Amino acid sequence: MQRGATIKHAAVNAVRLAKQLWPEQISKILAQQLVDLAEKFGFSVLSGDVLLLDGRWYVTHKGLLGLARRLRCAGIHVRPATAFCDSSALRWAFEATVFKSRSCRGFVGYGDADPSNVSPLVHGAELRIAETRAVNRALRKAYGIGICSVEELASSSTGSHSSARESKKLPPQPANGNYGGPKVRDRLCQLIRQHQLDPTLVKAYASDFCGTKTLREATREQVENFVTHLADWAEKDRNALLCQLNSYLGPKEGAA
Repeated sequence: MQRGATIKHAAVNAVRLAKQLWPEQISKILAQQLVDLAEKFGFSVLSGDVLLLDGRWYVTHKGLLGLARRLRCAGIHVRPATAFCDSSALRWAFEATVFKSRSCRGFVGYGDADPSNVSPLVHGAELRIAETRAVNRALRKAYGIGICSVEELASSSTGSHSSARESKKLPPQPANGNYGGPKVRDRLCQLIRQHQLDPTLVKAYASDFCGTKTLREATREQVENFVTHLADWAEKDRNALLCQLNSYLGPKEGAA
């Protein structure tokens, strides 16, 4: 009973926070959908597990990985679907298999990416995006999650006008991973200024995202991935990003 009450309380808090973030968009139907997602999968709005875009709930890669960790997923195997890859055209496809337990035969999902179905902001990162999409789809199959993930959305799904703004604001990433403009960390600072983010909270989130104790310990590729993720999220839903950053507030920051 106590666990059930805790889950109910978390679901109610999720709806309350969602109404603060999207006050004009949360209908009774969307609120009930969020309750179901929170109770069934333990998804949290505060942690950035789910996002509301164009009147629909979407799960995030972070939310799916968190669910897999909570349910003790036995492993995820990813490999290129070479028959559908064309490096010269920056077209990539992956096959991901999720094993819920040691005896599980696996749940398979496929993901693809090319310049036509990703935001101009992340051109050059098609390979990594394809891999993420494959993992997301396999995880959604394995755990019976009917809503799509944010990372699976094509660029047109979030609005061509948004993509146009993104391409003007920040330089695209070429295939070799070098931005050709400012250094990666300079670009991170640019994002912090542009979207008026708290640098300390961004660094804490970056370290968590990269899986390192400090941002200095992260590799260039890890930082590039984080910067791409941060820019995309800030453009799509700044309020949800701020909510995620605030989850890194410690006692000192909270008291200040």
